[in-house]
Amino acid sequence: MSQPIVVPGARDVRATLEEPSSEPTAIVVACPPHPQHGGNRGDRRLVAVSDALLERGIACLRIDYGEWDEGHGEREDVRNAIRWASPRYDHVGVFGFSFGSGLALLASADDPAADAVSALAPPSSLGSDLEVVPALASLETPVQVGYGTRDSTVDWEPVVEAATERGDRVLEFSADHFFVGQHESVATEIGEFFAETLE
Repeated sequence: MSQPIVVPGARDVRATLEEPSSEPTAIVVACPPHPQHGGNRGDRRLVAVSDALLERGIACLRIDYGEWDEGHGEREDVRNAIRWASPRYDHVGVFGFSFGSGLALLASADDPAADAVSALAPPSSLGSDLEVVPALASLETPVQVGYGTRDSTVDWEPVVEAATERGDRVLEFSADHFFVGQHESVATEIGEFFAETLE
């Protein structure tokens, strides 16, 4: 079942809620890539992850960001989506791709309601005061980081290095930044991670 959602908050944030036919107890907030580069909730990687979650009985809230605010407002958009989801479900996960994965880590570091985080192709920074690695270092929930070995679009190495040192789950794919032809296999890994951590 799919339905449009307006996420409460000061910014205009629209989302699509996908729920399995069973009564889900867990949800994943899915954060798209950079909105100035065409990133939105219809991103193929987000849709693939949503489908994988539904197969495992987990709901998915794919969001669009409000008006461009250099990462700051967008981080608040993710926080508001977590706040919307938290009282409605027993467990809340956060997933993001590219720019969205940086936001997923930054927002989850600030919100104890986030029970698990998966970051696909994470950049090390979204701006001078939006550093992703310190946010990762502060997280005490299960974290999964996936990256493509041929990704030359974002500076993923510091995040992967920090995740490896922390003992987080690190997934290496023989892929570029966009995981062309691998959306389903990547989504399966992410779906399994959330099925295990959001029980």
